[in-house]
Amino acid sequence: MSNTIHFKRDEMVYSSYGGQPLNRAAICRLVGTDESQTMGAGIAYFDDISINWTVLYDELIVVLEGEFELVLGETTIAAKPGDVIWVPEKTPLAYSGKKARVFYALYPVNWSN
Repeated sequence: MSNTIHFKRDEMVYSSYGGQPLNRAAICRLVGTDESQTMGAGIAYFDDISINWTVLYDELIVVLEGEFELVLGETTIAAKPGDVIWVPEKTPLAYSGKKARVFYALYPVNWSN
């Protein structure tokens, strides 16, 4: 079992996400295969951008800031801070938002293997 980790907001490092500029789409991966054998977690940011993806894992999203949208074909979930969204594995979607910061947790952590 790994040690407990405290992730401080002002020390988090974000990377560009979806080939977009850092100020439009960014991700901070917090828990990965180095920390856990079962789940992953992080924080993502979306601003005036839409990124298509098919999730290859079960995902839980908690909106922290801004206006977040999850587009599922013809359906759009418009979520505000405090809202929680459950996304089952193999769901095609688009992440988008306006100054939206979300926490995500996913299972399994080794989805890309």
